[in-house]
Amino acid sequence: MKRHAGYTVIIIFLIIFLALSYSRQQKRVKQVLSENERLLNENRDLRHSLDVNSNTARQIADRSEVRERTEGTFVERRTYYRRNWKQFIAVTTSDYRTGFLGGIKDLQVIVRNQSEYPLDNVVVSVDYMRGSGEVFKTEQYTINDVPAKGSKSVDASSSRKGQKVAIKLLSITSQPMNFCWSANKPTAPGNPDPYLCTPQ
Repeated sequence: MKRHAGYTVIIIFLIIFLALSYSRQQKRVKQVLSENERLLNENRDLRHSLDVNSNTARQIADRSEVRERTEGTFVERRTYYRRNWKQFIAVTTSDYRTGFLGGIKDLQVIVRNQSEYPLDNVVVSVDYMRGSGEVFKTEQYTINDVPAKGSKSVDASSSRKGQKVAIKLLSITSQPMNFCWSANKPTAPGNPDPYLCTPQ
């Protein structure tokens, strides 16, 4: 009888111990979940704050660029385009065809001018290359009268050999922009407007 009572006491103690352990575990789980929720809310607030700051900085930069490009005088706008011409003038090739055993057809050289001033002439070189990358022929083309905010193309000669071409700008001239650039003309160090054709 005493042994039975002892078992009963032990079982009661085990039940109480397990209940207390479960209660403490549930409390820890609630604390962890609460902490996770707090961290998630903080991360969300930080992301929102970063997005707002990023958008604000981008808007300020955009406004500054627009102000620099539009609020200046006629000469200042030309100066801006001369200094940043690579953002507005580019030369590319069309989607040309290549033969099964080599050869290039339907090649065009395209000049894109996104500045506010027409270009008098643009000189480019085209390297015709074999599959190994070896250049076997180079030709030069001049594209005249490229309109402002527009583009112009010229047909390049076909080749019985070659797998690909590489195009390179050699020079650009625009009297309305007072802009003269040449790949082989070094610029003086420290010159704030190195592509000015004639000083004003």
